[in-house]
Amino acid sequence: MCRVVDLQQAVLAKNDACARLLREDLAARGTAVVNLLSSPGSGKTALLERELTLARRRGIPVAALTADLATENDATRLARSGAPVKQVLTDGLCHLEAGMLGGHLDGWLPQDTRLLFIENVGNLVCPASYDLGETLRVVLASVTEGEDKPLKYPTAFGLAHLVVVTKTDIAAAVGFDEAAFRAHVEQINPGVEIVCTSARRGEGDGALLDRALAARDGAPVHVPVMTRQHHHPEPASVLDPNSLAQSRS
Repeated sequence: MCRVVDLQQAVLAKNDACARLLREDLAARGTAVVNLLSSPGSGKTALLERELTLARRRGIPVAALTADLATENDATRLARSGAPVKQVLTDGLCHLEAGMLGGHLDGWLPQDTRLLFIENVGNLVCPASYDLGETLRVVLASVTEGEDKPLKYPTAFGLAHLVVVTKTDIAAAVGFDEAAFRAHVEQINPGVEIVCTSARRGEGDGALLDRALAARDGAPVHVPVMTRQHHHPEPASVLDPNSLAQSRS
């Protein structure tokens, strides 16, 4: 058992080292990374397509990388926004890792990109443990998944800088108890902001984009209590040279 634990720690330590370098490299070019995590079917792709489209209308240079076990369906949908999009097929791997991400960005990511959105594999277990060098980690949950989702997946929700509720247009139909959901999130991750959205109705349009841009430009990012337990670094502003220098020391 000790050998299994040691191996897991070694894998995560290697990933964290890669994530640290990736964070530094992207910060140096003024790019912030937004890591989106959710269960399958949460509406992550629909929300991201709207945010990318809005960013393009505002003239904000954005890009997206989407990961799946198979098919390029999500990349096709996201490309309708007009933003540069890349599909990564993980060949059965249930999460992205920092080294893998860096390899896919090399030679592809436009130099002027301000925000890079990562649509992680639909899974709230494995991806939660892997830092991707993100400035903002966002966890999504649809109203159909139940109010106790944060309690069932404490690591995913506990390490989030922002929580997004999707499909609120059907909240009444499925009996979603927003107050209970908020209470459970607060129990796992005190103080984290929760944003409600509906891709169908347009509720919350631009909220994710605005939070991401603010984080990129140096606005304080929520620091989860669980961060210290999992040794993930607090995201630094990509425009803060002091923070960048400290991360290299």
